[in-house]
Amino acid sequence: MARILSLKSTYKLNSGFEIPLLGFGTSSVVQQAIAYGYRAVDAAAFYQNEAACADGLLKSGVPREQFFYTSKVPPNMVSYEGAKAAISQSFNEVLDLKYIDLMLLHAPWGGSEGRFGAWKALVEAGEVGTVRSIGVSNWGVAHLAQLEQHITEIDSQQGKGGVLSVNQIELHPWLPHRDIVEWCKKHGVIVQAWAPLAQATRWGDKTIQSIAHRTGKTEAQILLRWSLQKGFNPLPKSVTASRIAENINIFDFTLSEAEMAALETDEYDFHGWE
Repeated sequence: MARILSLKSTYKLNSGFEIPLLGFGTSSVVQQAIAYGYRAVDAAAFYQNEAACADGLLKSGVPREQFFYTSKVPPNMVSYEGAKAAISQSFNEVLDLKYIDLMLLHAPWGGSEGRFGAWKALVEAGEVGTVRSIGVSNWGVAHLAQLEQHITEIDSQQGKGGVLSVNQIELHPWLPHRDIVEWCKKHGVIVQAWAPLAQATRWGDKTIQSIAHRTGKTEAQILLRWSLQKGFNPLPKSVTASRIAENINIFDFTLSEAEMAALETDEYDFHGWE
């Protein structure tokens, strides 16, 4: 029997913590998004929005344990010392949150030595409670497999290899990243989808319009529903109140198997990191 999804649904992370099914990726209207029902916010030092996101969360009136805050180590700080400094700085930006729910390495830069060093810094931050879960962003299969081997080796020697919980990548029907998704699924790693709406570049697509006609839903809602039914954790962005509300109204319909199949493509159309 298919799982019944709602805005209150969560995914269980490898770390043991839970992450809300749907996230939000715009700092300027966090308080408004929380009021609509979002409980996960995606930030990053690279975006220069950590303090703004934390401020919105704290002013929302929602208890700390009910929302989920993510940040990231900047691409140019992917090394042990760099990541340690970045995590400390990110934590100081959001000190009143008490902890960071999820800390990611923003990009697979720094070579294997830099990545392993940065990963060690994440693991240590988890041990002291600065962060609760750790993961990566924009990592391909080669990077992931290399990290898995490294974690296994460290575990066998010291027992402190860390637990990979999330890989956040650009993901939509025109950039399906099947190899990455398959690897993550095999290893229980949650796949977060940034740019799940393909930055609105596919509005007018005939397949989506056909589904919209049947369901009475918007193109954005259809793409977000596709992401959920794929088992992804989408992170839509908007600063418009009507669209913020629209993007959570995706739990009262489902895409059929035929519609999901129709949205399968072999395209490779990326809009950001690659």
